Amino acid sequence: MTYLLNSPGDFADEAVRGLVAAHPDLLVAVPGGVVRASTTPKGQPALVIGGGSGHYPAFAGWVGPGMGHGAPCGNIFSSPSASEVYSVVRNAENGGGVLLGFGNYAGDVLHFGLAAEKLRHEGIDVRIVTVSDDIASNSPDNHRDRRGVAGDLPVFKIVGAAIESGADLDEAERIAWKANDATRSFGVAFDGCTLPGAREPLFHVEDGSMALGLGIHGEPGVRDTRLGTAAEVADLLFDQVIAEEPPRGKNGYDGRVAVILNGLGTVKYEELFVVYTRIAERLAQHGLTAVRPEVGEFVTSLDMAGVSLTMVFLDDELERHWTAPVETPAYRRGAMPAVERPARTEIWDVGAVEIPEATADSRECARRIVTVLEAFENVCAENEAELGRIDAVAGDGDHGQGMTFGSRGAAQAARDAVDRSAGARTTLLLAGQAWADAAGGTSGALWGAALTSAGGVFSDTAGCDDRTVVDAVRAGIDAVLRLGGAKPGDKTMVDAAVPFRDALTEASDTKAGAAIATAAQVAREAAQKTAEFPARRGRARVLGDKSVGTPDPGAVSFALLMKTLGEQLSQ
Repeated sequence: MTYLLNSPGDFADEAVRGLVAAHPDLLVAVPGGVVRASTTPKGQPALVIGGGSGHYPAFAGWVGPGMGHGAPCGNIFSSPSASEVYSVVRNAENGGGVLLGFGNYAGDVLHFGLAAEKLRHEGIDVRIVTVSDDIASNSPDNHRDRRGVAGDLPVFKIVGAAIESGADLDEAERIAWKANDATRSFGVAFDGCTLPGAREPLFHVEDGSMALGLGIHGEPGVRDTRLGTAAEVADLLFDQVIAEEPPRGKNGYDGRVAVILNGLGTVKYEELFVVYTRIAERLAQHGLTAVRPEVGEFVTSLDMAGVSLTMVFLDDELERHWTAPVETPAYRRGAMPAVERPARTEIWDVGAVEIPEATADSRECARRIVTVLEAFENVCAENEAELGRIDAVAGDGDHGQGMTFGSRGAAQAARDAVDRSAGARTTLLLAGQAWADAAGGTSGALWGAALTSAGGVFSDTAGCDDRTVVDAVRAGIDAVLRLGGAKPGDKTMVDAAVPFRDALTEASDTKAGAAIATAAQVAREAAQKTAEFPARRGRARVLGDKSVGTPDPGAVSFALLMKTLGEQLSQ
C-alpha cells in the first residue's frame, strides 16, 4: 500500500512535481506533463512518450538526452487526456515532427490519437508507435495487437538514440516499429497492487500461487499456477519468451539479445538477482549473448509483487542504439556527446494562445456551429437518463452523463471561441478538445476526434457551404472509425455511423440539412437493430450476451445528434 500521500486525488500530480524539483537539470514541468529542460534542436523529431502514472521510472523518468523529449502524465493507471498530450507535444516539438510512443491500451490509443488528429490539422507531422511486447495478451500472428509492458523501455531507448544520432521522422518511425517487432515480454505476479488511499489491493493471489501474464495496470493475469523456486520462475519466464525467438541468421539476428529483468514494485533487487542467476544460465545454454542486460525496476505497477522478463532480438542497428549513451532522471548509460543544449526559456500554455484571424464569413459560420452545439447540449441533457439506462444493461451506465458533460463542454468552448472572434475551423478544434476533456472515457475521445476532424475541413478564412458541411461530417465519422477501431457488427457507435455515412454519400447532391436528416433516419434504424446482437467490443463485450435486446447507447446517441444536426441545418 501507499504510506506517504497528502490526498489520493493529488498523488500523481504531486509526484511529478517532486520529480521535476529533484531533477531541474533535466526536466521542466509543463501543463500536462514534463519536457526536457533543454530546447529540442530545430528540425529534430520529438519523441513524446507517456501513459498513466504509477509506473515509475516509466514514463517521465525517461525524459532526457538520448531518450524522450517529453512525457504527458495521466492519473494512476489512466491515459493522459488528449489536451495533456497536445500540450506536451506543443512544448517538445520544434519543426521536426513528433513520434508518439505509448503502450497499446485502448485509452492511450484514443487520447493520443485524438491529440494527433488536432496536431495534424495544425500542420504538425505526427507518427504513432504503440508498444505491444506482452506475449500473454495475444497470439504471435497478432503481435502488434498485444498490450505494452516492460518493452516500453527498450523501444523508447532505441528510437531515442536513433533520433539523437540524426534520424529524421521517417527513420525514427521505422526504427521504433522495428524495435517493437523484435521485443517480447512475459510476467508473473505474486500479489496485486494497491491504489493510493485504498486499503485493499486490486487483486489477491492465493498463498503458494502466482498469476501468469500480468498487466501493468493492476490486471491479475490470465491464469494462476503453483509458485515455484526462483529458478523455476526464471525457467518459466525464459521458456515463454524464447518460444518466440526468430530464426538465427535471418534479418541480421544471430543470438544477441537485450535482456531486461523487471521488478513490478515490491520484489527486491536481491530477489531479482537470484532470478537472473538462472536466466543467465539459460541464456548461455541456449547460445544467446546478453547485450547490456538490465536488472531492476523499469516499468512498475505501484507496489505490485511481480517480475517480468523482456528480450529484444537484436541486429547490428538495434544493438548500436540499445548500447548508446542516455541521460534521464531514471536511466543513464555512458557519456552523452558534448553538444550544446540551450536551456528552455519558454513554455507553451493554451491560455496564452491567440485566436487566429478570421474573415466575417468564417465567423458567421462559427456562430452557426455554436447553435448546433447548443442543440447537441440540449438533446443530450434531455436523453441523459435513457442513455444511462441502456448503457447500464451491459456497461457501467455512464454514457448519458458522459454525453451531457461532453456536449456541455463543447458548447461552452465554442461560445468562448466566438466571443474571441474565432472562425469556424478554430471554433470546432477548441470544441473537440473540450468535449474530450469534459466527457472523458471512450465516447468523449471519439466525439472529440469527430469534432476535431470536422474542424479540419473548415477554414478560418472562408464560409461554410453545403459541400463543406457534408465533407466535414464525413471526416468526423472517418476519425471515429480510424481511432476507435470498431467495425459494423461490434455493437458500437460505428453500427449507426457507417450506414449514416453511406446514406449521406448517396444524398449528397441535395441540401446538407436534407441529406443529413435523411441519413439520420437510416442511422436511427441501424441503432435500433443493434439490439439484435451481442457486443463484441468495449467494456460491454465481457457481458456481450446480456446486451441482446437492448440497443447500443453509443449508436443511439449518434443517431440522436445527427437528427438534431439535420434539423438545425434545415432551419
